[in-house]
Amino acid sequence: MAIVPIRAYDEFVELITSLPSLEQIAEFRLSEEAEARISTLMEASNHGQLAADEAVELDEYLQLEHIMRKAKLRASEKATHST
Repeated sequence: MAIVPIRAYDEFVELITSLPSLEQIAEFRLSEEAEARISTLMEASNHGQLAADEAVELDEYLQLEHIMRKAKLRASEKATHST
């Protein structure tokens, strides 16, 4: 598999620099292209077929996913409490 830079970082940065509402943060989803790449990496990992550079790419995504989940949860909580 050829390595493809993760667009997820760019997508998340684009979101947070667009001055989104709390609801937009809570509802944020990665593009289908980014999701497909992540699925490909996870599938390869599950079958023990992940190259070293792909393992790094997957690890970076998992770190970003953790940050995104926390941001989405916090935004959702704040939106709920502000209404």
